[in-house]
Amino acid sequence: MALVRWSPARELMNIQEEMNRLINRFFGPSLLEETELPTPTTWYPLVDIKETNNEFIVTAELPGMKKDDIHITYKDGVLTIEGERKQEKEEKDVNFHRVERRYGKFYRTFQLPAMVQEDKIEANYKDGILTIRLPKAEEAKAKEIEVKVS
Repeated sequence: MALVRWSPARELMNIQEEMNRLINRFFGPSLLEETELPTPTTWYPLVDIKETNNEFIVTAELPGMKKDDIHITYKDGVLTIEGERKQEKEEKDVNFHRVERRYGKFYRTFQLPAMVQEDKIEANYKDGILTIRLPKAEEAKAKEIEVKVS
């Protein structure tokens, strides 16, 4: 596994994102909001990042989105996933009893611990799950070294 330079700013951003997610999850819609039309709210898709010897695999939950509403960029070791989950349609003369689904724009960035082959990054979106495969650059792959005992 490669060494990664520690960035206090990145750590603070990660803490802020997690706190926002926890606050939104804990408080959710208030009793007053339950009879109002849904409004765009900040939300964050849940993401898993796995590492193998040859690649990083990023999986994000993006239910109810169209692939054209998802944008992925990679630059200088930073993967960015952004997009917008749009509300189906506005309904008139309807009183909601509960509004739990979130809509609106999101923006997530992740610092990967090793460089990747940018020209070989692949993304697939199926059944609400985004999977991004980022092959490691040759110099980032783990190498086994045989130790000879004399």
